[in-house]
Amino acid sequence: MTVRGRGVGHYSGSVRLSQSSPRLHIVTGKGGTGKTTAAAALATALAAGGHRVLAIEVEGRQGFAQLYGVPPLPYDERRLAVVAGGGEVMGLAIDPELALLEYLELFYNLKRAGRLLQRMGAIDFVTTLAPGLRDVLLTGKIKEAANRAGGNGRPRYHAVVLDAPPTGRVRQFLDATKEVVNLTKAGPISRQSAGVIDFLHSDRTAIHLVTLLEEMPVQETVDAAVDLAAAGYRIGSVIVNRARPVLVRPGQVGPDGRVDAAALARGLTAARVDARLASPLAAQLADYAARQATQSAAADMLAAVDVPRVELPYLNPPVELSELADLAAHFVGTALVGTALVGEASGPAPRPASASRTVSAPAQTPAPKQTPARTPADNGTSAAPS
Repeated sequence: MTVRGRGVGHYSGSVRLSQSSPRLHIVTGKGGTGKTTAAAALATALAAGGHRVLAIEVEGRQGFAQLYGVPPLPYDERRLAVVAGGGEVMGLAIDPELALLEYLELFYNLKRAGRLLQRMGAIDFVTTLAPGLRDVLLTGKIKEAANRAGGNGRPRYHAVVLDAPPTGRVRQFLDATKEVVNLTKAGPISRQSAGVIDFLHSDRTAIHLVTLLEEMPVQETVDAAVDLAAAGYRIGSVIVNRARPVLVRPGQVGPDGRVDAAALARGLTAARVDARLASPLAAQLADYAARQATQSAAADMLAAVDVPRVELPYLNPPVELSELADLAAHFVGTALVGTALVGEASGPAPRPASASRTVSAPAQTPAPKQTPARTPADNGTSAAPS
């Protein structure tokens, strides 16, 4: 089933929410498909109408900071943008080393010992030597953020959007905690790991697969969907990025893929257009027709993944902040966003900086020295620059 959003434009209305919707949205895809851009657009759409959404990245690429035009994110929750209707997108770049320090402090009261190990380089050594531990720390922090309550007991965030590792590694990333459970049969580590596993496999988590309508990305998407579903994960949607519109009609290109340049020249002359343009226009038309045929064949392959589909238009990279609003509009009104959040806001989000813009970045101050992430105050002021 294909689910299309409204046309490109502003969106400022509230989104009606469903109580059976996921809280964590994991966005993955083959490298080069634009999964970070799709994740940012989804987070922006989910924030429409006054909602607070957290966008998390775990690969150290600072993709969200670049897209939203803000300084590099520290290991602390910072505001990325304000959205029409008073919503806000927060951002967090999880650092495995700082996540381990936070874990030692929270569950073992080892703040001083953790700092000493950090100065000795032991923390970095451990997280580098044991990549499985790195993924356990990352997924544990993600689960904590998605389930965190605000000061009034309601969820701090309506939804969390994760820019996850690519499809070739996402299963390993999500399954890392299972190995910890197998090794630790009791104690706080075992309990925490079991909680992460249950959360990732529950209906509170959905995985969205980003693809291009090309053979290799689509094949990897189909393979990933089958693999993840067999492992008990919920596939929420397929996001087709950079989809080109259908412009070539039947009869405009011959069966051999060529365009009748002479006939095109006569048409140009009749329209009082220079007929010398016929040859280059014919070449462009034939090239576009070939791309269109490739898209159509890839879309047929993608039909094997029977989940809602959202199509995002082709935009020349790099994507600008204003263009994120255009991409987000393709999510709003779909089943994906229309049923994406649970509960009500734990506190009012700040008003948009400019009523004339759908998405705007807040003024930023230089990021402080990185420290373990703190739970922001319920009104959001401590989590955002002044």
